[in-house]
Amino acid sequence: MAALDLARDLAIANAAKLYLLHVAAIPPADMDSPVPIPENPRWEREARVKLDQIGHDRLEGKLPYEVLIESGIAQDVVTRIAREVDVDLIVMATHARRGLKRLVLGSVAEAIAHAATCAVLTLKPAVAAHAP
Repeated sequence: MAALDLARDLAIANAAKLYLLHVAAIPPADMDSPVPIPENPRWEREARVKLDQIGHDRLEGKLPYEVLIESGIAQDVVTRIAREVDVDLIVMATHARRGLKRLVLGSVAEAIAHAATCAVLTLKPAVAAHAP
């Protein structure tokens, strides 16, 4: 929520539109056994309900915003959407994984920062917890 609050404040200060994006992670399709995704899957509907409520509670009446929900590989979806809607800044919180967890799970934030065509601002959990 701290990342959302910061993004909201930056968007208001710059008279910008805010996009709330949730990516439902799915495994990458394997050439031998692709993962079929149904149209409008349950996890996307549930994520939309949650993000719509968050948008209503924290953003309604303060600035223009849009809720976007997609399934896919997070870094691919985030960078594609950022290009499509021509954003100036991606604001996101990180999991701040270290050691073996980071080696095994990777860093979505790092992948987004490398692939994005715009600036990326990340907040670590400890910083996010203390943000106004």
